Amino acid sequence: MKIDYWFDPICPWCWLTSRWVATVAAERDLDVTWRPISLFLKNAPEPDDEFYESTLWSRNLLRVVEAVREAGHEDRIGELYTRFGTHIHHEDDHDFHVADDLEALGLDPKLAGAQDDDRFDQVIQAAMDEGLALTGGNVGTPLMALDGTDGQRVGLFGPVISRVPTGDGAVAAWDAFVTLAQTLGFWETKRDRSEGPQFESVPTEVLAGIS
Repeated sequence: MKIDYWFDPICPWCWLTSRWVATVAAERDLDVTWRPISLFLKNAPEPDDEFYESTLWSRNLLRVVEAVREAGHEDRIGELYTRFGTHIHHEDDHDFHVADDLEALGLDPKLAGAQDDDRFDQVIQAAMDEGLALTGGNVGTPLMALDGTDGQRVGLFGPVISRVPTGDGAVAAWDAFVTLAQTLGFWETKRDRSEGPQFESVPTEVLAGIS
């Protein structure tokens, strides 16, 4: 099954959902394309907004993601996102050296210079527009898209989870998500969040190779 997954590295909810997708990818033969969505570009925060600096910095990380894609290494973006997300959400590190992560993956560390290259913003925006065309604009991150029962792509915001399902429960939750996504007329389901992101719930195997 081909999945498009739109991510912003800074979003903790996006990170947890992505780790769930990573745990079920082999079980459900998922072919995931990791695509950018920038909360900085989408929400246009003012400089005095509490999320301005963090989302601006994360937008710059997405520029590197797109430079890696442009260089012909789309198949390495999932690994790069894993490294970024581990630093940000598990190590509380916003000062890591992107070039080091690129080099660790066998990629050209000079691609880190894309952080300052605003030509990639148009690429990010175009990818965002594709996702938002499927979900509508009144959403956050993550977004996912898959084929509907009629063969047309369908997209949904989320799921938003605070804990990563594991084992049989992870696969059952995925199957339920796919069923809802492919159900004609389904729009949303929601309840108030009673806890924040539980990063300790991330299975260690989906963080393998990070140091």
